[in-house]
Amino acid sequence: MWQSPPDPEPKRTVRRIAQVVKLKPEFVDKYKEVHAAVWPDVLRQIKDCNIQDYSIYHDLSTGILFATFKYVGHDYVGDMERMRGNPKVREWWAMTDGFQESMVPGAESSQSNNPAWWKELEEVFYLE
Repeated sequence: MWQSPPDPEPKRTVRRIAQVVKLKPEFVDKYKEVHAAVWPDVLRQIKDCNIQDYSIYHDLSTGILFATFKYVGHDYVGDMERMRGNPKVREWWAMTDGFQESMVPGAESSQSNNPAWWKELEEVFYLE
């Protein structure tokens, strides 16, 4: 019986991710300003690491930043390591971390990621 050859590319899966962090009130305007003109190297690295449909929302009354994106690759941990290895991304994180307050106990920065700076949320409902 004939079988098709194995797929040379590992199958990609879509993983929806949501995260929160707190924005310091004195940096609301600056945070919005830098995100109105995200550095091209940072945007390119995000896309190169299989992240799509990325949004960040802000709740002014609580200071919460809520991020959501789709990961469409096959090695999330590896792609996040590649992102962390980009000097421009690390520079961006060093700047924006100063505007934020992590909600993860023991978090030091986006660059260390142990524990993560942004708190990942559990998905409890989804309707496509």
